[in-house]
Amino acid sequence: MKTILVLGVIALIAIFFVAQYNRLIRLNISVNEAWAQIEVQLKRRADLIPNLVETVKGYAKHEQSTFDAVVAARAKATSASTVADVAAADGMLTQALRGLLAVAEAYPDLKASTNFLALQEELSTTENKVAFSRQFYNDNVRSLNTAVKTVPTNFFAGFAKVTEREFYEVEDPQDRNAPKVTF
Repeated sequence: MKTILVLGVIALIAIFFVAQYNRLIRLNISVNEAWAQIEVQLKRRADLIPNLVETVKGYAKHEQSTFDAVVAARAKATSASTVADVAAADGMLTQALRGLLAVAEAYPDLKASTNFLALQEELSTTENKVAFSRQFYNDNVRSLNTAVKTVPTNFFAGFAKVTEREFYEVEDPQDRNAPKVTF
């Protein structure tokens, strides 16, 4: 009877250990998946930008510095790799796109162009998806970091080779402000 009791306790401890280990692994995979979604949406946005730039260029030939800033920011955004680098490059690209859209405001024919309107709508949709992906990533990072820091999963984090992850944060305080809308 004692042997069965000892084996039962050992089995419960083993089940608990496996459950905690698997929880950490699942959380880690969720963070990796969320990061991949951010990259997918940023890639989608980067693919839209050349079309948008070319459309605006046709109307605003003398705005070359704005186009150059957008192209340079896009190049930096596509080459960033760490969370901090991606966030910084993303902020630069957002600022450059604001400049491009400000140029577009000065050209009534451009604002009425079907191609421009379609690209602008697609970019707006993509920006919403990027924002959702950032939030989804940060939610998953919060769950993982909480598990890594709290008892009992913190005892298993080292064994599972799972560590805290970095949140996706906006570096530029200007990006934190709501855009001013005027009519």
